[in-house]
Amino acid sequence: MPHLKPLRRALATAAAAATLVAGLTACGGKSAAAGSGAPAGTATVTVGALSNGAAQQTDLTVPVEESLRAKLPQAVRERGELVIGVGALPAGFPPLAYVGTDQKTLTGAEPDLGRLVAATLGLKPVVKNSTWENLFVGIDSGKVDVAFTNVTVTEERKKKYEFASYRQDNLAFEVLKDNPWNFGGDYRNLAGKTVAVARGTNQEKILLEWQARLRSEGKDIDVKYFPDSNSTYLALSGKKIDITFVPNPSSAYHLTQTANSAAPTRNAGQFSGAGETLQGLIAATAKKDSGLAEPVAATINHLIQNGQYAKLLAAWNLSEEAVKTSEVNPPGLPLTNS
Repeated sequence: MPHLKPLRRALATAAAAATLVAGLTACGGKSAAAGSGAPAGTATVTVGALSNGAAQQTDLTVPVEESLRAKLPQAVRERGELVIGVGALPAGFPPLAYVGTDQKTLTGAEPDLGRLVAATLGLKPVVKNSTWENLFVGIDSGKVDVAFTNVTVTEERKKKYEFASYRQDNLAFEVLKDNPWNFGGDYRNLAGKTVAVARGTNQEKILLEWQARLRSEGKDIDVKYFPDSNSTYLALSGKKIDITFVPNPSSAYHLTQTANSAAPTRNAGQFSGAGETLQGLIAATAKKDSGLAEPVAATINHLIQNGQYAKLLAAWNLSEEAVKTSEVNPPGLPLTNS
């Protein structure tokens, strides 16, 4: 997949941002979708607000689709809220999910899509931000209806969760610009390297399987963990690690941030989040048998057809990761990536 286009630098004015804060969900808190002044039966979802230049702010008018709303589980429909889980604590992962310029609003392509889905279903979006690990605890306990947080579809996860896909999943190897190393599509090129990865992620699973293969061949990868992306990139700039293995959108955003710094970075290769033989997919994630994957997928397909899905991705410079159709429980990363 080609690199993402450079992220646009257009930043909303302070006055516009102040107006929009009330219509967005505060980090870890609750709020309704933006929508005052919209016609009855519609809401206005602001995409890319408070993004610190990562997105082009865009207002989308969203009519409620009663035929889609009727597909929801009765309990969710009667409650009138869609509890959206995002695992962006402690530091976030721009441009997908992070705290905006007001230091409290959760912005990013992931919560924005959740808000857009909720508005289409006539539901109030209640966005709950947590750590990655606690995100799944929230789904398991029923405190979160559906997660929009860069979750890769895997066959292992299908044992507990159901999915509605909405974006291609590609992973990136990021290195310092003066580092000549390249992935080259071969895990053997990682031998002897120190690689940072986030715990509990799909990229960790892939990396640990490669490590196991290399160990069987008498080689190894030194896998490192850090509490957040800021710590990881500090280690990279300080040459305490050679490589960080991260979601491609996060890496593409970070490349723009380091371009004029003392330690610029570059993309040293990409890999599908579903392994060697399958295009990985990112999906809205709900508890298995919750009855939410089908109406969410139908809603995403509605947004694809009416063009609002494309507008959201374009605002966040993620158009190259678009899917043509949202699928319920598509094939995911196999139980063994071999």
